[in-house]
Amino acid sequence: MFLSLRTEVEDALEEALSTLEFPTDDLGIEEPPEDVESVLASSVAFRLAGEAGAPPPAIAGRIADEIDVDDLASVSAVETQGPYLNFLPSDSYFAGTLEAATDAEYGALDDREESVVVEHTSANPTGPVHVGRARNPIIGDAISNLLEYAGYDVDRHYYVNDAGRQMAVFTWAYETFDEDDLEDEPARDRIEYDLVRYYRKGNAFLENASEPEAAAAEAEIESIMQGLERGDEATYERVSDVVDQVLSGMRECLARLPAEFDEFVKETRFMRNGDTDDLVARLKELDEAVYEEDAWQLDLEERGIDKNLVFLRSDGTSLYATRDLAHHEWKFENYDRAVTVLGEDHKLQARQLRTTLELLGNDTDELRQVLYSYVNLPEGKMSTRRGTGVDLDDLLDEAIDRARREVETRLDDRIRDDDLDDADIERIAHQVGIGAVRYDVVSKQPTKAITFEWERALDFEAQSAPYVQYVHARCCGILEEAGLDPDVDLTEQDVELESLDAGLLETPAERDLLETIARFPAVVDEAADDLEPHRVATFTREFADRFNAFYRECPVLGDDVGSDRRDARLALVAASRHTIANALSILGVAAPRSM
Repeated sequence: MFLSLRTEVEDALEEALSTLEFPTDDLGIEEPPEDVESVLASSVAFRLAGEAGAPPPAIAGRIADEIDVDDLASVSAVETQGPYLNFLPSDSYFAGTLEAATDAEYGALDDREESVVVEHTSANPTGPVHVGRARNPIIGDAISNLLEYAGYDVDRHYYVNDAGRQMAVFTWAYETFDEDDLEDEPARDRIEYDLVRYYRKGNAFLENASEPEAAAAEAEIESIMQGLERGDEATYERVSDVVDQVLSGMRECLARLPAEFDEFVKETRFMRNGDTDDLVARLKELDEAVYEEDAWQLDLEERGIDKNLVFLRSDGTSLYATRDLAHHEWKFENYDRAVTVLGEDHKLQARQLRTTLELLGNDTDELRQVLYSYVNLPEGKMSTRRGTGVDLDDLLDEAIDRARREVETRLDDRIRDDDLDDADIERIAHQVGIGAVRYDVVSKQPTKAITFEWERALDFEAQSAPYVQYVHARCCGILEEAGLDPDVDLTEQDVELESLDAGLLETPAERDLLETIARFPAVVDEAADDLEPHRVATFTREFADRFNAFYRECPVLGDDVGSDRRDARLALVAASRHTIANALSILGVAAPRSM
């Protein structure tokens, strides 16, 4: 409804300005100031004041006089407030919003018939996922969800670094050392925690070995790298034995968030099928190609990049960047758009990759690279069992434990009498704890560094995940008390939406809530365009404030509430439930039925 209202307003402004012979380019429809009780406002009067030779309020008044609200289905009146034009929604607008939002799919936009591949996480398969990288799967998964809601056909990809020196060292170490050679026990009973010990043992050996021992080890490591470069099947199987086991454990960790993937695309794929060799040949033909310091490189200084891109070593082995170029050309061939989520330490590589793709003749307009800063933990707040850093599993365990304690503290006698058993408490602890981590991470702009603080993330009273999740639980509680099933559409429960009188929702709290609900599809649309899921998180906080105001001021099931008003308010609660559930779904945060 909001999108159609915005279109109506833009068209009305354009027609009015045309009548007044004012330019109509760049109308700049904006959100209103907080003290303006309207859906839209335009500051176009400011830009026209100089040309028209009149003060902005006078310009706004002249524009308002030219707008016939009888021609606008979603607008009841046009008022001026200083230089602003305020378009007040009509009763039909509110009625349409109420009916649309009682659909369980509310907020999902029409199919755009456009495919997008979102590559995220892609942590090297050398061990457990570290908490510093936790922002990547959380942001990447939220972007994927957001694009799906916005009507795109989305594939989620994890790009697996299964070539190069790291994996050669890991494979050699796994085949060389026995369990008895390892110095510590696995931190968890999961495969990546077991195998990472071999990787650490191998690196420690190479650092401390005698010259003959190190030379023999390096020869084997080089043999593995060369075998991968040649596409040797036996070498590939040796490396895959390690990679696939580690990945299986990492996937279990990521599934706890949850962050799921449609495909794990291995970089060796582009070595084995010849794409990397073909790309190297094309790179050598570029004017920017130079052979310096025993390696083939691209000199990108004229493109504003002061560090060369090395794409082939003197021994004939390619680099990660080389294979990633082939990977991206494959994306361009198979998808309409490509999105990559990267840590801030990859900023230079991201520029080098985009520039090189352009030099190779690729159109990179549909390549979007989302860079993020890392997640830090307050000093002394969490310790690791190994002293080598905090793993994502540690953070999630701590979040669940803290949420469980908070939930148990908040349980009152009424809830206990409702037979909220241990399984219910554990479910809520998982939903709230992991939701708190995801929400706190995704609610910040990606380029801003995060210091994760438990007290803020798990604050039921502040603007955090539990604060928003509780709104959903409250909606479910009201519907259940009215004898309705929150998971079933009202139309399937003999509620006639067409007969509801949305005009009865006339208090400021009800209208504010309806206006906020109406904005949700537009929030999805704009956030998807800019790949900014934190806008959805901002919306959920605003929504929670509006709903709580409605809950305080507008009883739904009270004895003094008439049946017609009761039904209208129940429909508003159902619409609220769908809106907040779908917004949380985009963020990857669970929407509990009870808390």
